[in-house]
Amino acid sequence: MVARLRQQGIADDAVLRAMGQVPRHRFVDEGLASRVYEDTALPIGHQQTLSQPYVVARSLSLARSHCRADGDRSRALEIGTGCGYQAAVMAGLFSSVVSIERIEGLHRDARRNLAALALSNLHLILGDGLDGCPEMAPFDAMVLAAGLADTPLELLRQLQVGGVMVGPLGWPDQRLVVVRRCQDDGNAEPTFERFEFDAVQFVPILRGIQR
Repeated sequence: MVARLRQQGIADDAVLRAMGQVPRHRFVDEGLASRVYEDTALPIGHQQTLSQPYVVARSLSLARSHCRADGDRSRALEIGTGCGYQAAVMAGLFSSVVSIERIEGLHRDARRNLAALALSNLHLILGDGLDGCPEMAPFDAMVLAAGLADTPLELLRQLQVGGVMVGPLGWPDQRLVVVRRCQDDGNAEPTFERFEFDAVQFVPILRGIQR
């Protein structure tokens, strides 16, 4: 899988190393284990999917290459834990990762999938991802694991200056987009830069907690 990602143009060695260290087969049903290292999305229940390896690697590579925040890019937020795979990869790239999931069943599945990895820097939250996590903001990076039609301003306010959000934006056509918070004087409304990349197709982010 890692060799294929490199052939597909993923050049960030830290991302490739992190993906090579996370056992992807732990995050799907046993019946799908034979396909888990293919470059394809797989069902994880609750009408959700595990993103293909390339999309995970591409999103995290874009986050790392576009982040201009001061410091060591240590704090990240994931919106949409799903089965927990991408959160585990992010835990290998940032010193602190918060991952929010709105579907209680998936939140429980992710906790079970991640238990054996004992990632002390990963914090899982059951909640509405569109609220973000203001009590732990500001973040150096945010990664959306589901799509939005418009740029989520309330989430972007939780970025520190130079921090980035990466996610699928647009409707009906989605693209993988990077939004970076620009320098501001602390009084005016924050401003943002936007960069568009690959065409993608993700399920939409929804409001509220599903129990």
